[in-house]
Amino acid sequence: MRSRFLKITMFVALATLIGFSACINPRQGYAPTQPIAFSHQLHAGQNQIPCRYCHTSVGEGPHASVPSVNTCMNCHSLVKTNSPEVRKIHAAWKNDEPIEWVKVHDLPDHARFSHQPHITAGVDCVECHGQVNSMEVIEVVKPFNMGWCVNCHRQPEYNAPVDCVTCHY
Repeated sequence: MRSRFLKITMFVALATLIGFSACINPRQGYAPTQPIAFSHQLHAGQNQIPCRYCHTSVGEGPHASVPSVNTCMNCHSLVKTNSPEVRKIHAAWKNDEPIEWVKVHDLPDHARFSHQPHITAGVDCVECHGQVNSMEVIEVVKPFNMGWCVNCHRQPEYNAPVDCVTCHY
């Protein structure tokens, strides 16, 4: 009898831990150093460059894409060309090398997410990524966990039919 009680208690404790782990985000506040110092506050804020100018594929598929060297060179072939950071862009362009941006917003491997239906539904980038136009350095500001996603989909304006295989592999 005691063994059965112990097994049930252990099962409940394990289930509780798993439940809590689905509701926290150890990445919140994560702001990695990028290979080129890039200010979203300057570009998206002060200069009002729309998100989709640099993140070109955000509405067409699962990934938002990171800016290519060519995208950066559209402006920086003429603008602020003597800046040490812009010179890094010029060197990558000259050597035909990509800029190895460090991914900031990431989901677990078992989770499936596509920007496309969210953009199509009119969800603004700010809803998930915060006020990037006021961030000098991009950081994770939302929890990006299952509970947070489910709570959003419970709202009538975002109440799309979702089942487990929509979000999980």
